[in-house]
Amino acid sequence: MASDGPKRQTSDWENETDEALVLSLRQGNKAALAILYDRYSRLVYSIAFRVLNNGPETEDLTQDIFLNLWQKQTYDPSRSSLSRFLSTVTRNRAIDRVRSRSNRRRILKGVAAPQTIPLETFSLPEANASLGERSERVRQALLTLPEKQRQLLWLAYYHGFTQSEIAGHTNIPLGTVKSRMRQGLLKLRGTLQDLAD
Repeated sequence: MASDGPKRQTSDWENETDEALVLSLRQGNKAALAILYDRYSRLVYSIAFRVLNNGPETEDLTQDIFLNLWQKQTYDPSRSSLSRFLSTVTRNRAIDRVRSRSNRRRILKGVAAPQTIPLETFSLPEANASLGERSERVRQALLTLPEKQRQLLWLAYYHGFTQSEIAGHTNIPLGTVKSRMRQGLLKLRGTLQDLAD
């Protein structure tokens, strides 16, 4: 049969333009993705590594960039070259990851920092000790939650974020934020039931 039909070999696509490969990719041709990856993965990796300075995270982001190129189809050849598009997207996504990483560190530091209890809160030393123990129990119980739930509860209760602010800050839909927080609170209530007595 004709060699230029839909079952062309990967080698048949290697000399195609980026635009032709992107069009073929949008039609579900995985061979086009492999060729684009071969052409641009080194560029994407080097930009991501300069920002992230972390090999595994850079590899993960590189894979994400090409997966998004295939699935989300946001590249418009009439606006820029594919190399410029990939460079811009990679730099932005890497910077977002660095910001997210530093936010997580700041949040974890805030949670790990010892809570100071004003002396005037309770006059009895036993009461101060009891409050410190309760605070530590709550902190330990939070650490047992899945990270998706724990992160949202920390933002709400240790940093005072509203559910809407959390959704905006984490790019998680508001309904998902509410659902995860509700699930986390139910688990905490079960774990800390004796404290409610």
